[in-house]
Amino acid sequence: MLFIERAAREGDPWSGQVALPGGRFDASDADLLVTARRETREEVALDLDAHGVLLGQLDEHRPRTPALPPVIVRPFVFALATEPEALVASDEVAHAFWVPLTHLTDPARRSEITIPVRGMRVRLPAIATHDRVIWGMTERILKTFLEVW
Repeated sequence: MLFIERAAREGDPWSGQVALPGGRFDASDADLLVTARRETREEVALDLDAHGVLLGQLDEHRPRTPALPPVIVRPFVFALATEPEALVASDEVAHAFWVPLTHLTDPARRSEITIPVRGMRVRLPAIATHDRVIWGMTERILKTFLEVW
């Protein structure tokens, strides 16, 4: 599965976090599927039109912390039909990397992470992979995906 580590950016509430490629709907996008394809191409130079097969979409997700912007995320799931060229991270992405599904389903990689939220410390489910931790909305999207996979 393809993940990105978001670049550290002033004012970005998700700065530095592990995420899935994606981004905001643009007025020139015909629909959210077009947005997903465009954002993946822009963020990591992966052309889903050339290499991907759409498997479906997952339920919408929203941040659970009121301090975060009120966004709605609609995940689309693709499988690669052909080997893509090397990933090239945009300036929005610090690093792009692949994680085997076996890592994501391994109970030994599941844990919890404690993060500060509005002056309190909150424990959230997390998945450790390589030297990064997947948590928050990305972890919830993964959980949804793994339930139907």
